[in-house]
Amino acid sequence: MVISRFPAIEQCINAFAKLPGIGPKSAQRIVFHLLSKDTKLSKVIASSCDSLIDKISLCPNCSMLIQSESKDDHCRNCFIKDPPEICIVEDHSDVFAIQRTGNFRGSFHVLMGLISPLDGTEPEDLTISLLVERIKTLGTKEVILALNPNMAGEGTSLYLSKILKPLGVKISKLARGIPMGSQLEYTDEITLSRSIEDRTEL
Repeated sequence: MVISRFPAIEQCINAFAKLPGIGPKSAQRIVFHLLSKDTKLSKVIASSCDSLIDKISLCPNCSMLIQSESKDDHCRNCFIKDPPEICIVEDHSDVFAIQRTGNFRGSFHVLMGLISPLDGTEPEDLTISLLVERIKTLGTKEVILALNPNMAGEGTSLYLSKILKPLGVKISKLARGIPMGSQLEYTDEITLSRSIEDRTEL
């Protein structure tokens, strides 16, 4: 069967293939499953995605998730008064991973990515300027760089340490209990919790 003869199928496959971790073949399997075996699920997915966009937004201060129907302009994360520590993460999945440990009581800041020139991501594409303003406004004592231990994460940590040190804030990063090349969202709670406790100052 020539998929190009069915533009709707081709369009759906291309859309799924843009998701992280899903290649063209996986996307094709998903689409044909929805078409032939679970047509109700396709409607649920479409409805859920529409609801996601309508009901969830990003905090303008820290990029944490907000229920759009909330009366507050900012998230609960921003209502933590004088947080002594701000934990800096790449994306929201890392926030949930750290929260599961129950070992961090400070505030979070989501960068919305990592610096990676090869992928076209520069410092100005991230929420670094918002982070600097938060630190200045709150008088934060320490920032914890909880970025994935890979090349982009290490490079972003180095860049952040250079621009944040002049602010007089203590800068630390997770301990080396997390293997190089792994991701925080897949790290078990005990290892992640110990990495927070044993963090090292830069």
